[in-house]
Amino acid sequence: MILDSFRLDGRVALVTGSTRGLGQGAAVALAEAGADVVLLDRGDAAETAAAIAAAGRRAHRIRLDLGTATPEQLADAVAETVAELGGIDILVNNAGIIRRAAAAQHPATDWDDVLAVNLDAVFHLSQAAGRRMIAQGSGRIINVASMLSFQGGILVPGYAASKHAVAGLTKALANEWAASGVTVNAVAPGYMATDNTAPIRADADREASILARIPAGRWGTPGDLQGAFVFLASDAAAYVTGAIVPVDGGWLVR
Repeated sequence: MILDSFRLDGRVALVTGSTRGLGQGAAVALAEAGADVVLLDRGDAAETAAAIAAAGRRAHRIRLDLGTATPEQLADAVAETVAELGGIDILVNNAGIIRRAAAAQHPATDWDDVLAVNLDAVFHLSQAAGRRMIAQGSGRIINVASMLSFQGGILVPGYAASKHAVAGLTKALANEWAASGVTVNAVAPGYMATDNTAPIRADADREASILARIPAGRWGTPGDLQGAFVFLASDAAAYVTGAIVPVDGGWLVR
């Protein structure tokens, strides 16, 4: 049956940035589809772990700040995933940060902080997980891109650069690893009602201009992305790789 190909029973996922928002939504969705989930976050993912347990799946928490983690620490997180839950079949690189400042005055520390979390950690975790997935002949890596993987935005040069790079990295890894049974894709959320967009939503004029361009007429929610995460993690997407999938309420086609 076709619906069976969307099931994730017996698989193990590692999700970054999983205390709230899109990462929490992804982790819970994967668990509801049958996966056990490791939650990697600098904060306390107890709420997400409880939701996973309520879905009848196992959860394991790893406290780690991706902004300061070394490649070795990220490889250790993958090794801990394997040791605690028995393997790694799915990696969701969701964690991301944003710093807003005009490009001419953008602090170097903001640039470095954003690239460390949004790009460097994505590569090093993908590399560590990818090695294991290649060895076992299967795996799913799902990166979180952005509308700013396609556009430039304003006041966020580091974020835009990092999300363009995530799209490029997704394609590069997909090219190298497809023959080994490992797919690498990305979801590109539109304007989502999360902590990252709180300053924009608090600006009445800016929020109105954004809503006017979204054909769906509303901000997205973490729930709007759950289906895409499950699909890309599943056997139903076995022949999908190198794709950047917009989930944006029609923003890009307006």
